[in-house]
Amino acid sequence: MVRRLLRAGLAILAVLVALAVGYPLAAWIGSSIPRHETVAATGETSETVQIMVETNGTHTGIIVPIVTATKDWRESLPSAARRDAYGRYPTHLSLGWGEREVFLNVPTWGDLKASTALRIATTGGDALMRVSHYVRPAPSPNHRPVTITQAQYARLVAAIERALPEVAEGEDRPVLTGTYVDDAYYEAKGSYSLANTCNTWVGNTLAEAGIEMGLWTPFAGGVMEWIPEPAPPD
Repeated sequence: MVRRLLRAGLAILAVLVALAVGYPLAAWIGSSIPRHETVAATGETSETVQIMVETNGTHTGIIVPIVTATKDWRESLPSAARRDAYGRYPTHLSLGWGEREVFLNVPTWGDLKASTALRIATTGGDALMRVSHYVRPAPSPNHRPVTITQAQYARLVAAIERALPEVAEGEDRPVLTGTYVDDAYYEAKGSYSLANTCNTWVGNTLAEAGIEMGLWTPFAGGVMEWIPEPAPPD
């Protein structure tokens, strides 16, 4: 009996060690392999849209203008039409996909319960979309602009919309309250796991728009290594 328990304990320890070493290594390799996805050019190649990719070091998000010829996000996300605490309407949205309970109830990593972390690591969790609202965001090392064609932006919009459940005609999408009071949270499709993280979603979504990206990007660094930092101001 004791030997069986010892063997089971050693097996669990071996799995944890393999995960701790193998997962970061696999992430580094996966994010270093380029996908080389492209989007066919259209007749409107001179028209472009500037998006941004942002990071806080752990999480990444895609920043899009609220209104373009391709998409008016106020029609899909009600919070895009709301004034901020200073009475300003936002000009841009940052969209990030992630684990539902973390977005709603875990404001800092110090608030993450061991039971929640274990559940996410083993069985994963439901997804949620977090939307931040910006007024003319300035380029920086953590907010990196990317200029894409209208065709690429249309692909990006379609990829983002596929992550959102459909809403009945004439109804507004429900807005949830989460850990950051200035952000809006929306129901999202998919399941969060170690293989399908918030950064994986960003990497996959950018790749669908033809933006060069790594094959598998579970960490923020794996996304940002493909997005050049903006040139410093003169």
